[in-house]
Amino acid sequence: MDSLIAASARALATGDVLTALKHVALRDDPPALALRGIAMAQLGDLPRARELLRRAQRSFGTHEVVARARCGLAEAEVALALRELAGSSEPLMAIATVLESRGDTGNALQAWLILARRLLLLGKLHEAADALGQLEGRRLPAALTAMAALTAATLALRQMQIAQARALLVRARVAAAEARITALQGEVDEACITLDQPAARCLGAGAEQLLRLDQVQQLLASDAFIVDGCRRGIRVGNAWLSLARRPLLFTLARILAEAWPGDVDRDVLITRAFGMRHYDETLRARLRVEIGRLRVIVAAHARIEATASGFRLAPGSTNAVKVLLPPVEGEQAALTALLADGAAWSTSALALALGGSQRNVQRALLELEAEGRVYANGRGRAQRWRSLPLSGFTTILLLPAALPID
Repeated sequence: MDSLIAASARALATGDVLTALKHVALRDDPPALALRGIAMAQLGDLPRARELLRRAQRSFGTHEVVARARCGLAEAEVALALRELAGSSEPLMAIATVLESRGDTGNALQAWLILARRLLLLGKLHEAADALGQLEGRRLPAALTAMAALTAATLALRQMQIAQARALLVRARVAAAEARITALQGEVDEACITLDQPAARCLGAGAEQLLRLDQVQQLLASDAFIVDGCRRGIRVGNAWLSLARRPLLFTLARILAEAWPGDVDRDVLITRAFGMRHYDETLRARLRVEIGRLRVIVAAHARIEATASGFRLAPGSTNAVKVLLPPVEGEQAALTALLADGAAWSTSALALALGGSQRNVQRALLELEAEGRVYANGRGRAQRWRSLPLSGFTTILLLPAALPID
């Protein structure tokens, strides 16, 4: 490696992009192309960065296995920044294996970290934890230590392990300060702010309260009868009753819980649950059937009593009924949460992360665009969607697989 390439690499490692570019700006040899690509990525010109990295990879000889693998790794990180999440995880795993076998341990661990971050965006929490496990007990440079701790903290937040997340963010802040990379320090600081922002709304006895993530964790650990609108189910202590695939029963449970300790008129239940303004005996009979089904599901934890005008929820061993709701409701809630990171997302990447169809995602995006909450750049396959973060709220509870089942 010549002196200019070495100087450029050192500058990039410390986040000094302009100095790095000065050393290689006029060169077109493969190492210079690769460094220019990484520099352009740090400056935010991701399409140009990918073009340079691909040129560098093609220019390296077939015998230069490590150099080609490093270019593939940098391109994978650019794809992650572009939120291009399609494809298999196997190429990244193969890159990590090649780099590890050739003695480039630092970049091999970087590959596992990129894979973990990608899996987190896709909501594959267990697989992300496995990828992060490859970094445990390994000696890492400060910047990589900060990113690993930040990624692990995000995973802990998604699993509602708040104390662990706080400890990991402290580690990330110390490592980021040691690395002296301003952008990395800002990312860690932003993650720390998330912990102190409201994460959900709680309804109980006619009052609404905003809860931070640690308060949500305390509520879920209590013995209250909780109708959970974040995961669409009912939690009582350690018991979890999923109603995600039974939206009508969930709606009835929520209405009854919101009215507790009072009852709900039958006509109100019909209007809100069935969306019908006119009532007849057919709808009343259907309501009785659905209430009967809900009774069976909650029988071990509560009763649903008939009153003169309607129905009332009567919890068993607890004297508290709570309704936990996300900060944003509706079909676009998880979509809003993904876009709240400020990155540019393609429709296909959003569909992958949400586990839905591109057509449904496109329809939801158009609705959000009409409401002035998102905007698009580009056309066709180059179109990318952006949104401003939800001011004053953390959207962690809206993300896919945000809460554990057990």
